[in-house]
Amino acid sequence: MLDLLTTVLAERLDRPAADADSGHRALMLQITAFIEEHLGNPDLSPQLIAGAHHISLRQLHKLFEGSGVTVGGWIRQRRMERCGRDLRDPGLADRPVAAIGSRWGYPDPAHFSRLFKSAYGVGPRDYRYHADAGRVNG
Repeated sequence: MLDLLTTVLAERLDRPAADADSGHRALMLQITAFIEEHLGNPDLSPQLIAGAHHISLRQLHKLFEGSGVTVGGWIRQRRMERCGRDLRDPGLADRPVAAIGSRWGYPDPAHFSRLFKSAYGVGPRDYRYHADAGRVNG
């Protein structure tokens, strides 16, 4: 029995990097898909994500270390991309800027405006105006 256990352990110890790497990639795909599905939830947080995937908060942050961005940074980046896309969309031109922010997890219009300006260099209204002007002139 001891020989069998030793053989199994030795076999497992020879493959941890490959197993860990594929497991890491699979978990990251699950987590990023979860984030995408829940971007509109203003309560989306690293704690919520870790809990939903039955991992510790520390483990979640370690998973994101290799990506060069924090979990919170990833969420913000994806939300801002979605907001920018919606603000450029002529089909959503009649939707208030605050409603777009709220749709993507920013129910406080002032907070949304500050974050958007920080990400894009202009406020969401100006961004939309310049996107509209580009469509008219271009």
